[in-house]
Amino acid sequence: MTGKTELVRALVACALLLPAAGHSAEADQNLDEIVLKNGSRILGTVIELRDGIVKIKTDFAGVVKIHQDQIQDMQTRTPTVIKLADGTLLEDQAIVVQQEQLLLSGPEAPMDSYTVRDVVLGNPKPWELGHGYLWSGLVSTALTLERGNTDSDEFDYRLESVWRSLRDRYTVRLNGEIDEANDQKIAENWAVLGKYDHFLEGPLYWGLNASVEQDKFADLDRRYYLGPYLGRQFYEAPALTLSGEIGLVYVDEQFILGEDGNYRGMNWTVDATSNYLGGNSRLYLEHTGIWNLDQTEDMLLNLTMGLAFPLLFNVEAAAEVVLEHDSGRPPDVEELDQTYRFRLGYSW
Repeated sequence: MTGKTELVRALVACALLLPAAGHSAEADQNLDEIVLKNGSRILGTVIELRDGIVKIKTDFAGVVKIHQDQIQDMQTRTPTVIKLADGTLLEDQAIVVQQEQLLLSGPEAPMDSYTVRDVVLGNPKPWELGHGYLWSGLVSTALTLERGNTDSDEFDYRLESVWRSLRDRYTVRLNGEIDEANDQKIAENWAVLGKYDHFLEGPLYWGLNASVEQDKFADLDRRYYLGPYLGRQFYEAPALTLSGEIGLVYVDEQFILGEDGNYRGMNWTVDATSNYLGGNSRLYLEHTGIWNLDQTEDMLLNLTMGLAFPLLFNVEAAAEVVLEHDSGRPPDVEELDQTYRFRLGYSW
């Protein structure tokens, strides 16, 4: 009797477990799957593939980032748009990888052989397919109030907005500073820069930039410059983004007390960012220079270096140093300005 009871219990347990097992298998079939070279198997939903990184959303660990060179097999269930390293664009294509080889199907599938590392974009954004622009930007401020033997107020502001497509890019930058001590202004300056870039084949592009600035306490009422340049995108990856530009400018300067003038100049720019420190932080460097070709001893140099890191949502904080050198200033004005600041901003 006991044996029959145990048998009945076993049959009941199997009857209860089989639907659960079937449901689990069915759920697994609806999930994307990645098998790593070390044998690990990850189930979830692939939400992004770019810059050599696959992001898959899992139930057990949230969003997991996987380097493409670690993937041996991969299967996505939902068709998407795939962009390959040679520029080939495939629509309504599931990503299927076996033994690191990308398996393509359909009438538009190319005859060439590809690996998983040849997939540069999965489910790209509209602008990456040539439709419209990507709008990004940053607005930030730095405010310092000091009360005591000396009452001082320092207010710095910065705005940057960039519109980028596959064909061209527009950039607008505004920054300024207003400082007071004992109700007397001791610094007041601002600068606006506008740029247009047109991308050529490969990493090269040409552009046009225009700028106007004022610094009353450096005897500068207005400085305008305008000119073309040739640029190159040396690197464009999260670990390092580096671009450089060189061109010619026409500069017109109007001083409060000094003698006004204009000259031809050589203009260069270096921009770099890196996520080397991790944690979604960003190291950045911005450098511009103008060399007076009429009076070669005169040069303008601006350098900004800093570290930005996220706080909450799109709010970020940054610590930076700004160096501004103008060898053409009047003798009673320092050639080098140094600013150290901590700012808060919002990026998009």
